[in-house]
Amino acid sequence: MKRGYVLHHRQFRESSVIVNLLVEGVGRVDAITRVGSGKRSIKSILQPFQPLIIQFSAQSEARNFGLKNITQIESAAPAMPLSGNSLYSGFYLNEILVRLLSVDHQAEGLFLDYHRALLALAKQFCSSHLRYFEMALLLELGALPSLAYDTQGDSLDDSCHYRFIAESGFIPVVTTQESPFSHGKGCLSGAMLLALASQNLQPEQFNQAKGLMRYLLTPLLGNKPLLSRQLFSNKAD
Repeated sequence: MKRGYVLHHRQFRESSVIVNLLVEGVGRVDAITRVGSGKRSIKSILQPFQPLIIQFSAQSEARNFGLKNITQIESAAPAMPLSGNSLYSGFYLNEILVRLLSVDHQAEGLFLDYHRALLALAKQFCSSHLRYFEMALLLELGALPSLAYDTQGDSLDDSCHYRFIAESGFIPVVTTQESPFSHGKGCLSGAMLLALASQNLQPEQFNQAKGLMRYLLTPLLGNKPLLSRQLFSNKAD
């Protein structure tokens, strides 16, 4: 039995659904399960942010197009009480996981980072929780630059400023002015980079951290817009 969360699900046949799962100690798992009907239906728990206990069949996956078979699935705890910005943030985390994490990538430890992010968002919305999970995902994908050393091998200094160079890292620059970071332009404060690494971002550092994470994620996500970002935009309208 494994703990897991449903990231996304879609109808497969009249009585079955395909689910994209994040499973503790495994990573991304795509599986198929029967939903049942009436009082025996499990539709109510096949929802995002619902902690689950899952058991998979040991049978061959070939006949189900490489999908694992779920033989038992049940609620492990009440669903995470997400609402407002926290709910949209949860959808965002699910979407980038489905987009970026393949079933071939064994991301054993990412489940705990995801679970902690949901717990934090359920308690109170703060954009820093998104930054910390993005950082964990980028690290898992091998796309996170060092947040300890600059391109010259020196430790990052909280009193210095840096410019990010793709595939190289952070290069120190002589400036006394910070600027918004987008599309690889603008200077980043060493204090923000170190706070991001230690998961201790301050409100005045949120925008820079968001710009950096978006810049790092963009080439991985490609040109297809994120639906969850549109939800945020629509809410703002």
